[in-house]
Amino acid sequence: MLVDYIPLFLVLGFAVIFALATVLSSKIFGPQRPNPEKETTYESGVQPYGTTHERVSVKYYLVAMLFIIFDLEVIFVYPWAVQFKKLYLDPSVGVTAFWAMIIFLVVFEIGYLYVYKKGGFRWD
Repeated sequence: MLVDYIPLFLVLGFAVIFALATVLSSKIFGPQRPNPEKETTYESGVQPYGTTHERVSVKYYLVAMLFIIFDLEVIFVYPWAVQFKKLYLDPSVGVTAFWAMIIFLVVFEIGYLYVYKKGGFRWD
């Protein structure tokens, strides 16, 4: 039984060794000439101003949550759409899967309507 997992362990082991070798070789062979200019915070060429403890707009977090909601929706809808024909041909499973996905999408759409009502889609 464990013999079936040997290729997986080999790939994971190779990935870990390669990652460690890459990081260590860049530390060992890379140039190490720090100066004050290199150690400053890089903000797209603009000099940073203010402190790092400033408040971030709530819109930033709202957009992040919208992105996560959209990703979750795609992650669950795509496999369902790929298997839709197979589910359609088997009525005992297909009807259940169809209504489960409809309920799932309705819950997500309620979330989108909430964000729309709160003005989350206005980019001003």
